[in-house]
Amino acid sequence: MKKYLIVIEKTGTGFSAYSPDLDGCIATGKTEKEVQQNMQEAIEFHLEGLQLEGYAIPEPHSSSAFVEVAI
Repeated sequence: MKKYLIVIEKTGTGFSAYSPDLDGCIATGKTEKEVQQNMQEAIEFHLEGLQLEGYAIPEPHSSSAFVEVAI
């Protein structure tokens, strides 16, 4: 089991998400919950495609952090 970081962004019509570890793997949804579910499916599909084509599965390598700034 691998854990991939996903970035979720609010859009004008809902939410979009991508994984910095998986180029081109994106998803959308009307709610955050929906985009998370869609992204999980997209990642599974993406990784299955890589395997079928004989490519190595990328190791998760991204992390996240928040920084606080005084403005």
